[in-house]
Amino acid sequence: MSQTATKPVPAYVQIKDYVRRQIESGTWPMGSLIPSEHELVKQFGVSRMTVHRALRELTAEQVLNRVQGAGTFVTGQKYQSTLIEIKSIAEEIKGRGDEHSSEVLILERTTDPKALAALELPADAYAFHSRIVHFENSVPIQLEDRYVNPRLYPHYLEQDFRLITPNEYMTQEAALQRAEYVITARLPDAVARHRLQMDIGDPCLVLHRRTWAHEQVATDVTLWHPGSRFQFSGRY
Repeated sequence: MSQTATKPVPAYVQIKDYVRRQIESGTWPMGSLIPSEHELVKQFGVSRMTVHRALRELTAEQVLNRVQGAGTFVTGQKYQSTLIEIKSIAEEIKGRGDEHSSEVLILERTTDPKALAALELPADAYAFHSRIVHFENSVPIQLEDRYVNPRLYPHYLEQDFRLITPNEYMTQEAALQRAEYVITARLPDAVARHRLQMDIGDPCLVLHRRTWAHEQVATDVTLWHPGSRFQFSGRY
């Protein structure tokens, strides 16, 4: 009688299981920086590509958050099972029967090294930058600070973002494929506090999100919301 050999578990799956065990056991707590790809390559004796695949898939599953230039972090557990639908803030406001308006503070071309790194663009390239305040019935509820890949959205600076939101324009030009995000509660800086008309000491709900289109990083955006006037909700 012949025996069926047990199919070996792929190395990248074993690494994913290891990372999950470290998180579930509390060895790598929420928000902690995990070992680098190089360190994991040495630990497991596998190729860099194998480790990269494991971490990439865990990021897509929202177990990890990879920050360009900073490393890979354990995602906050309270948000791991939360799906946030990427939709226009104007659409959300109008869906509640309210009036949306916006004020464009900045619309420019930039060579900020951090922005280029986040968009995975070369150091000699440039990015587009916008900063917009969104209002619901004339009350500010979101400060949007966005960096955009000009290779995907070459006409970004030509848009009138009082009439269309960046999200609406980008969705028309190149549909988003996937996203990674982190939500935190933070005290706003002076600019955010002033633009959102908040009192000193009041916290913000901050969503930092990167999205991809055509296998490229499309945008890197930070959205500041007054904690007393805003809440996240989702469905999955």
